[in-house]
Amino acid sequence: MAYIMVDVETDGPIPGDYSMISFGAVLVDEQLNKSFYGKLKPISDQFIPEALAVSGFTREDTNNFDNPKSVMENFAAWLKEVSPNRPSFISDNNGFDWMFICWYFHHFTGANPFGHSSSNLGSLYKGLVKDTYQNFKHLRKTAHTHNPVDDAIGNAEALLTLKKDYNLKIKL
Repeated sequence: MAYIMVDVETDGPIPGDYSMISFGAVLVDEQLNKSFYGKLKPISDQFIPEALAVSGFTREDTNNFDNPKSVMENFAAWLKEVSPNRPSFISDNNGFDWMFICWYFHHFTGANPFGHSSSNLGSLYKGLVKDTYQNFKHLRKTAHTHNPVDDAIGNAEALLTLKKDYNLKIKL
């Protein structure tokens, strides 16, 4: 099983009513050199300007992005390439990131290659240090820029640190 660290940027709080603007994914291994980046045309006329601003894109920019169906099909193909078995979804905030990726996969391709499960990096860290008030974000090496590939790489670096320095038993 391959772990895939994912990060999404959106223009609102929920899929369907709002749009996933971009997302990044990286295969979690020592190299962190296999990544995917998708920029998706909005699926709804609704958007929250403050939410969209986080991505660094304007509405005009996003209207020129790629068709969501082809982006999700390309992402599914990339996942097959980097993970011969079912990939395992992990993210900084899987409650948010997962709902967009899962919804977009089911809506545009009819299936989610990740299955029905996801993991939360923050919860994993809290369990390892046995303190629900702790945060893993100091373990990132790559700056958190809201470019979803950068953010996924930073989170993957943190997961690798958990394996190395915190003795997390995980097969990568």
